[in-house]
Amino acid sequence: MSDKRALLLNSALELFYEKGTGTVGINEIIAHSGVAKKTLYHHFSSKEDLILAALSLRDQRYLQWLRERLADADSNADLVRQLFNALNDWFNDRATELGHFRGCFFINTAGESATRNQLISDRCASHKVAVRRLITDSLPQPNDRLVDALCLLKEGATTSAFVQGDKQAALRCIDIALAFDTPAPFAV
Repeated sequence: MSDKRALLLNSALELFYEKGTGTVGINEIIAHSGVAKKTLYHHFSSKEDLILAALSLRDQRYLQWLRERLADADSNADLVRQLFNALNDWFNDRATELGHFRGCFFINTAGESATRNQLISDRCASHKVAVRRLITDSLPQPNDRLVDALCLLKEGATTSAFVQGDKQAALRCIDIALAFDTPAPFAV
């Protein structure tokens, strides 16, 4: 990636995550990055193209961060603790690679573009699928019921931390999630 493209993309991601994709314009990105408008359009054909690239960059960063945080789990219970402790670090601005916590960039962006842009909505949804796959693949012992619980609790904790300012939401999920690390009772 060229230096100018990287600068534009990092500036756009920072502004989009902080303020939202709908409120940040091309001129603000240009001013923030110090790159000429012609250079921006040389690398990105439209604001939509820039938003999609920013979503891809955030997806890469988030998945790399999460993969590293879950890498050495030796039991499902250990993975549960690692996942929610990682989220707690993010919510409390201790995950520097993700920047200042402003909620989930994908939920925020999907909410802004749900009726306006299918490509952006689809990109946000594909991130959630990738996170689910990462969690599934990281579990030492397969457990679909636990994966469902982890993904739903993760989303709820992230939303609570951002919307309600509940920075301890992730830690409260640990005991709840551990209850799902047991086989489901047989239905009668």
